[in-house]
Amino acid sequence: MDTLTHSEITALFLALGLLLATARLFGELARRFSLPAVLGEILAGILWGPTIFGTLAPEWRAFIFPRQGGGALAFDGLTTLAIVLFLLVAGMEINLSTVWRQGKVALWVALVGMSVPFSLGFAVAWWSPDLVGYQPGVNPLAFALFMATALSISALPIIAKILMDLNIYRSDLGVTVIAAAVLNDLLGWLVFAVVLGMLGAGNGMPFGHTLWLTLTFTSAMLTVVPWCIHRLLPWIQAHTSWPGGVLGFALSFCLISAAFTEWIGIHAIFGSFLAGVALGHSSHLRERTRATIDQFVSFIFAPLFFASIGLKVNFAEHFDPLLTLTVLGLALTGKVAGSALGGRFGGLSWRDALGIGFGMSAQGTMGMILGVLALQFGLINQQVFVSLVVMALVTSLISGPMLQIILRLKKPRRFLDYLQPQGFVNRLEATDRWEAIRDLSQITAPLVGLDPQMVTSAILAREKIMATGIGKGVAVPHTRLPGLYAPVVTIGLSRVGIDFDAPDGTPAHIICLILTPVNDDGVQLEILADIATTFKTKEVREKAISVAGFTEFLALVRSGQAR
Repeated sequence: MDTLTHSEITALFLALGLLLATARLFGELARRFSLPAVLGEILAGILWGPTIFGTLAPEWRAFIFPRQGGGALAFDGLTTLAIVLFLLVAGMEINLSTVWRQGKVALWVALVGMSVPFSLGFAVAWWSPDLVGYQPGVNPLAFALFMATALSISALPIIAKILMDLNIYRSDLGVTVIAAAVLNDLLGWLVFAVVLGMLGAGNGMPFGHTLWLTLTFTSAMLTVVPWCIHRLLPWIQAHTSWPGGVLGFALSFCLISAAFTEWIGIHAIFGSFLAGVALGHSSHLRERTRATIDQFVSFIFAPLFFASIGLKVNFAEHFDPLLTLTVLGLALTGKVAGSALGGRFGGLSWRDALGIGFGMSAQGTMGMILGVLALQFGLINQQVFVSLVVMALVTSLISGPMLQIILRLKKPRRFLDYLQPQGFVNRLEATDRWEAIRDLSQITAPLVGLDPQMVTSAILAREKIMATGIGKGVAVPHTRLPGLYAPVVTIGLSRVGIDFDAPDGTPAHIICLILTPVNDDGVQLEILADIATTFKTKEVREKAISVAGFTEFLALVRSGQAR
């Protein structure tokens, strides 16, 4: 039996460790700048791939990330597993009942929003294939269908994240976008499955057999199978340990479905995607179980896959500006115009329809996955692959800001956005509120370039008008100041507690001093509401008081325990 050599095992584990660590680090940095984490993860792969590391240290790159041999096969197997599991999570986010509840609006957006860019992409790829990077020898029909699909599919996970960040996920418009994206994804993957069948991606099964098996499998996974799973899950939960029983069933079902679609000539990810749809449809699948699967995949396997995208080609060498602009222009024009027209046909105003158009334009993860598979099967060259990755990233980056501009939305502001490490006092020694305000003002004023005495006087004057203890051990002394251009928050923790004349009579252990400009556009109220929500439970307040420093405090609030 063939086994990996000592050198190959060393290189494999080193590659996985470096890639995962860098992908998580860059992903977190991207989030800090309000960018999709996938951008940072791909940049991590570009760093270790032929673009940078391969240019600077080609011998080391060949050892750690070999292109041939047992180590390369093992790495490819792990990244294939990673994307199969990621598509399981993406499928679980789909709620088919949402589509029917939204009625004709979602249907119009989905159908017109896919048919317009699909038709545009197909026409260009069929009549002027050189414009979109056609290479001789490739099946022209398969190429045209692929480009049409790549330019018309949406990225449901990215779209959902954007809507959540903008706090419109559960609004009528948000639900319409999600419902339309569900239909869009299903249609897109079905067409791409046909493309893969045309390429003979499986075991040489005749295309006709592949087609009818794909359609039968899809129909079953959207009707009969969800019904069976819905009735099976209570039995699994009743007779197996939690969460192991349900997790084992979900992952086994995913892998078996993936194996079936790979066998019939369609890529394994199509089976895992439909397995996720079938699983996610059941109300018996607990939210905690969904979250466990999501976290397990999204923080470990997904970063590995998206980082591996950067390993595949030299992005600097194969970047074609004209081709990239052409692909990006076709994708944005077709998707935005088609989805907006669908919204208008469904009865929406032009503003809402245009907002839906940009909401549907994010292609992110799904566009990249299609590109990886097309490159793997020789359907596109490396220049087209790089253009598709750039297009997917750009459409994902502009979707959120354009939604904000068109719908005139404001992203919810949190007090952490205005808290600096220098503005955190772990042990506030003050014994009364006047002394506490003076101490925190002395710390805050230099952070914004104001006179400490002026800041202290303004807050003390505001405190004399009305006490700022809001109860449950929290106080929020605050004021608006001329000459201040951005809000600032300072936090002091008092172990003994300070009387801020709260309505419930409890002493304040968490004192949040807030300074905002005179014309603050409502930010002061948002910060106050966020603080009240963050520290509403006794458990969180007790944990906050006992933190060792700023990093622990930040970790507590950002971990979700304080929401």
